[in-house]
Amino acid sequence: MDVALKIAKQRLSVLELAEQLGSVSEACRRRGMDRTSFYEWKRRFQTHGLEGLKDLPPIHKSHPQTVKPEVQARIVELALAHPSYGCNKIEKLLSFEGPYVSNVTIQKILIEHGLGSRYDRWLALEKKAAEQSIELSSDQIAFIEKQNPSFKERHVESAGPGQLLCQDTFFVGTLKGVGRVHLHTVIDTFGSYAFGFLHTTKQPEAAVAVVHNDVLPFYKGLGIPVNAILTDNGREYCGTDAHPYELYLALNDIEHRRTQVRRPQTNGFVERFNRTVLDEFFRVAFRQKLYESVESLQIDLDRWLQEYNYERPHLGYRNQGRCPWETIEMFLKGTLKNVSNEA
Repeated sequence: MDVALKIAKQRLSVLELAEQLGSVSEACRRRGMDRTSFYEWKRRFQTHGLEGLKDLPPIHKSHPQTVKPEVQARIVELALAHPSYGCNKIEKLLSFEGPYVSNVTIQKILIEHGLGSRYDRWLALEKKAAEQSIELSSDQIAFIEKQNPSFKERHVESAGPGQLLCQDTFFVGTLKGVGRVHLHTVIDTFGSYAFGFLHTTKQPEAAVAVVHNDVLPFYKGLGIPVNAILTDNGREYCGTDAHPYELYLALNDIEHRRTQVRRPQTNGFVERFNRTVLDEFFRVAFRQKLYESVESLQIDLDRWLQEYNYERPHLGYRNQGRCPWETIEMFLKGTLKNVSNEA
């Protein structure tokens, strides 16, 4: 008789003794066992018979050690791809792919890989982006910005011209024989002085061109440095290491600030200007004239910008009825200390 069967029969004898005596307490006292074990054996005997009284095989650990390495790697990959997700969501995502791993085990795996908390995943994601020059998804960027204390809501006001400019690119329309046309816009948050450069692409070179050819010469002529430029997270402004636009700003000692992902109101200055130039210039110009080249459209845009900057009154509290150039000129003469104080 094997040992397991012998132990099972001994336990069965306790159950039979309790039935003969009519007392569980007395049977347990005689055999030197506790009542909890007695009722556990009785439940197992009623469910599985004599086999249920045998010792169960040892429970193997269903924790990180038994999860296949490729599954563990996939859990880490999902955690970094969706850093804001908790273990329950990662469990659901993983189950869609086939293997099931409990959320408790997922948490232990993440802890072993140094990704146990959202803060840990933020640090790992920033490190990975810095070392491997990976292109982050919008979810990853949004998560980094939310976690990073340096990514706070930007205040897009400035105390003087050149201190903070806003730049953006938006699709203007399609010209026959030319293709898509984009407007690369730069506007000063002090006084709303604007620059515009039309190009057939949204490439970084075009974004650099408007700064190099129009913006910097204008402020150099005034003897004013450009301190910072605020852009969105478009590929024309940022991306991998040695990005042309960021390199150009760095070479000219200009700070590059970026808006929060999916928060266009953070760059409200340039967004508002884009709507103005679309309503007041492009929609009117396209109805009045058939443009066959970007150059001819740029000539008319320059005329409109001349009127916008030097003649058109701006009724906002920064200009208070003045045109942008008048506001800049008053600042240079020292008769305008701070526009926001006049509101």
